[in-house]
Amino acid sequence: MDTKSDKKDLEVNVPVEEDIFSRNNKIADQNISMLEKHHVHAIDILGSVGSGKTTLVQNLVRHLKNDYRITAIAGDLTTSIDADRIQEEGAPVVQINTGQECHLDATMIQKVLKTLDLEDQDLILVENVGNLICPSAFQVGAHQRIVVVSTTEGPYMVVKHPHTFMEASVLVVNKIDLAGAMEVDLDKLKRDALQIKPDIKVVFTNGRTGEGIPEFIQALNLPKK
Repeated sequence: MDTKSDKKDLEVNVPVEEDIFSRNNKIADQNISMLEKHHVHAIDILGSVGSGKTTLVQNLVRHLKNDYRITAIAGDLTTSIDADRIQEEGAPVVQINTGQECHLDATMIQKVLKTLDLEDQDLILVENVGNLICPSAFQVGAHQRIVVVSTTEGPYMVVKHPHTFMEASVLVVNKIDLAGAMEVDLDKLKRDALQIKPDIKVVFTNGRTGEGIPEFIQALNLPKK
């Protein structure tokens, strides 16, 4: 093995990676400025496939659509399944198919924002691609980041993804009706999250029945209309 060559590659790759994140963060800041100019609040929602992100977004639209003008942005690799479900609740949805990309980024969101009449918006819900690793590294330009985990993912989802929760304002523990069957201690999940980020708000939900949704909405502390 040519260690000199390996070291040279490392020296080249690290700055390039830093440049990608720096450029993305600058565009994310531009997105925030654009939204704030029009008094629009945006929420970035992260979670693995099957955690219940879409069901929770549906619940948010159902509960908030009479008070807020809502648009959803749905990220997925190839399908529009999630977008179609959200649209059924009465909110317009913009679908972003990323192909092989495992996350949304600020540039993708900026392209969507430029197509919207932001004067006609109050709240934008961004459902990120189903993944807890890639999206955590890319800010999209939202005011809040929400992370959804489900009890069906086991008891270690929080401790295994600490960086994801450092940027989150709310942790939603979903599918609480299955906690017993999955041998998941809800209190332990909450303690794990608070150990990583002491000021994170933790709420417990069952997206299918609506249990915990009022508490979830309260935790979001949305701007008053």
